[in-house]
Amino acid sequence: MRWLFLLSPLLFILSACNFPSRQKPPDPFWLATQISLTGEPFYTLTNPPPTTATSLTPTSNPDIPTGKIAYVCQIFKVRSSDQICIMNADGTEQRRLTSEDYTRHFYPSLSPDGKSVIYAQFGRENIYDIYEITLEGKTTQLTNGMGILTAPEISPDGSQIAFTHGTPLAQPAIWVMDRDGSNPHQLYESGWDPTWSPDGEEILFASDLNGTVQIYILSLKNGSTRQVNALDYLRGRTDWSPRGEIVTYSGTSWHRELYLMNADGSNPHQITPSGGNSQGPSFSPDGNWIAFTAYFDHYGEDLGCEIYIMRRDGSDLRRLTNNDYCDWQPRWGT
Repeated sequence: MRWLFLLSPLLFILSACNFPSRQKPPDPFWLATQISLTGEPFYTLTNPPPTTATSLTPTSNPDIPTGKIAYVCQIFKVRSSDQICIMNADGTEQRRLTSEDYTRHFYPSLSPDGKSVIYAQFGRENIYDIYEITLEGKTTQLTNGMGILTAPEISPDGSQIAFTHGTPLAQPAIWVMDRDGSNPHQLYESGWDPTWSPDGEEILFASDLNGTVQIYILSLKNGSTRQVNALDYLRGRTDWSPRGEIVTYSGTSWHRELYLMNADGSNPHQITPSGGNSQGPSFSPDGNWIAFTAYFDHYGEDLGCEIYIMRRDGSDLRRLTNNDYCDWQPRWGT
């Protein structure tokens, strides 16, 4: 299998380097695949592009983004102890939500009503389960031992959860289940990082089933799929705006940029200032802003990723986090 052949070298690297002494078993093989496909941090730096310092200066525009952003805060500086954090969309009131110091939590996403966060959590070898935590800290486990479950996202009407399902020996697939974790079933045989259309009738996801990584749209009415377009070096993490636009990211290692396009794939164009290794985009609820991970201020540093926001046209770039560890995987909600 193409994905297995290309990513097997990562198994040794990930299992040997990133786990503290009081740690549960290392992340499984398939998770190494998923991390690579979604373009998370930790790559070898080669030929860093220049950054533009002036682009990082916030403007005096009075517009203040609203809502909250859930994200992964790597407070222990190792992926195997990643935590879920949340902050206001202007970067204020940053705080940690999860509390298990030596357990990995990632892929957070806010519920449609903004009252809770859904995420994936390491359970045991080859098992990642889906959990939900309220903003007050009450945690509910929604799955139990189904496999390696990542990238959960609640449908706009709050009734279902789409997620990525995998096992060590099978390619990742798109699954869905009821809001309480019941009735889990496969929707598409190959794919990862699902996100709902604004009306909840379609799911956007990434797949390499046809040979290269591209993004596709799955209809929940008839089960048909269509490829959005054809771009080089796509990774996976995308989002769908209520304005009817799609944002994704693309590029070689340490040279990633965000791209905006119409929902039919037309007019794809780069929107991030070049040189930040930008990735993992998420629209604001009104579609006017985008949150993402980038390295503008700490380019080339493994722990240098921070959360930034900008307007959908790439203007008014603002940094929200400023830590000596990696903040990444932002997901914007109300």
